[in-house]
Amino acid sequence: MSRSLSPLEQLIRAEVRAQRPRLMVATIAAIGVTCGAALLLGLSGWFITAAALAGLAGPAVAHAFNYMIPSALIRLLAIVRTGSRYVERVAGHEAALQGLGRLRPRLYARLAEGRGAVKTLAAGEASSRLIEDVDAIQTRFIRLSAPWALGAGLLVSAGMAALAHVASAVALVVGAAVLVLGSRWISERWVRPAAGDRQAAQGQLKARLAELEAATPELKAWSLEGWATAEVARVADAADAAAVTLARRAGSLMSWAGAVTGLTLAGVVGLPLILSPVPPATPLMAVAALATAAGMEAALALVVALRDAGAARAASARLEPLMGEVEAARMQTPAGTALGLFPDRPEIPGGARVRLSGPSGIGKTTLIEQLMGLRVDVEGRMSAGGLDPARSDVDVRGLFAYAAQEVSLLDGTVAQNLRLADPKAPEARLWEVLEEAALAERVATAPKGLNMPIGPGGAFLSGGERRRLTLARAYLRTAPWLVLDEPTEGLDARTEQKVLHRLRARLDRTGQGLVMISHRPAGVALCDVVLEVDGGAEAAASALPVCELGQTFRSQDAQLGD
Repeated sequence: MSRSLSPLEQLIRAEVRAQRPRLMVATIAAIGVTCGAALLLGLSGWFITAAALAGLAGPAVAHAFNYMIPSALIRLLAIVRTGSRYVERVAGHEAALQGLGRLRPRLYARLAEGRGAVKTLAAGEASSRLIEDVDAIQTRFIRLSAPWALGAGLLVSAGMAALAHVASAVALVVGAAVLVLGSRWISERWVRPAAGDRQAAQGQLKARLAELEAATPELKAWSLEGWATAEVARVADAADAAAVTLARRAGSLMSWAGAVTGLTLAGVVGLPLILSPVPPATPLMAVAALATAAGMEAALALVVALRDAGAARAASARLEPLMGEVEAARMQTPAGTALGLFPDRPEIPGGARVRLSGPSGIGKTTLIEQLMGLRVDVEGRMSAGGLDPARSDVDVRGLFAYAAQEVSLLDGTVAQNLRLADPKAPEARLWEVLEEAALAERVATAPKGLNMPIGPGGAFLSGGERRRLTLARAYLRTAPWLVLDEPTEGLDARTEQKVLHRLRARLDRTGQGLVMISHRPAGVALCDVVLEVDGGAEAAASALPVCELGQTFRSQDAQLGD
């Protein structure tokens, strides 16, 4: 029974099939390169040697020697070889660029879904996988022609070597086989592990750089620049050491290839001299020697492909977690809007306004992230729209518009950050949500309005303005539930009242449900259901109903992290 293909392998093979016309052109051109090279070198060797012998034989023989046809054929073969190489490179790399151009967005989409092991990836590590690892698998496209090119080139080279002696052709075929099989073994057991180590080290370096860059203000405040520099140097040294190890092992592979090529050439030339009572003609020996060089050059191209294949397989192994086990096309989406936050308790109907209460650090943020499918959870504890968000084949995020406690903004304009929630939103809609978030006046007074740049992470805005911008972005997304984590944190009392008043008006107008986490008393009156996330006894949790305003519901289900 054949092993089932992973989602990533299925995707790569689908892209290879989609690029088949370009890859066929590249393969035909590669065959033209190897055959042209073998014929060119063989004919050149014969022509040079025969012309030299004709010259040594005297003026009459030299005058009778026909050099026009061989020289014309040599020029033709040189043009064919050069043109075929150009077509092969263009078609092969175009296929790779087209394939990777479609593959990378698919991988990014899986990364954005944040399922499984993907959730634990640091930003730098994720970047390394999307860039370096995806680039590494381009060999799956551009090296596909190597085996076909080797077969055609070896056939032509062996045929030309056989003109000198059959033993020369046998030596060439055996040498090429030893080179390819040995290189494959060395690549699998020697080069591939080093390639994986190098890619992992590069990912760790990027991840560490991203972490330290994000902590720059704190590092400066505590005078830890020296420690940060030493930490970067430590991780960079590890990455450099991994790169050096890979280079040495790859160099050893190429040294092996060079040694086998030299021995093969010696066998092609030496065996006829040993086995034949009459040495072959010198021009034919030149043909055999130079044709062997061309054939082994084609074999070296496959050796390079085998060397790069190790890095490609290591990259594929690192990219597999980004794909997950379930494709988005098979995802189940909710048909309803009711929420079940705790097991064996009544569901909260759509349109309700729920406040999660509890001490800091008890797990309120964890709870809502589990509910939205953003954090790994145990199956069977929650439901959203009638589905279990912990299942890998369920996507409930369409139910929610989320403004997280930790503000996350991109380096761009106000409009660009808002349109992350709705790329097609018109300007009138952007101004509407800014007004609801009490930020329209601030943006309107800016010289560029909606096109006002906000800087990296919103650095050009105050903390309260950044929070209100994320709130406006959540308003822009059409969803049955609005999930707000500390929406008024960092706001003065007057602005807080304005934001909450407009939030109430929005909820009254749209009928949208609300799940809010807040330690501030001003938001209490906005909600009609209060759930207290507490470390109370499980028996108490099972005894209390979903409560009305002023009552509490206790649960041990949410743990770790507010």
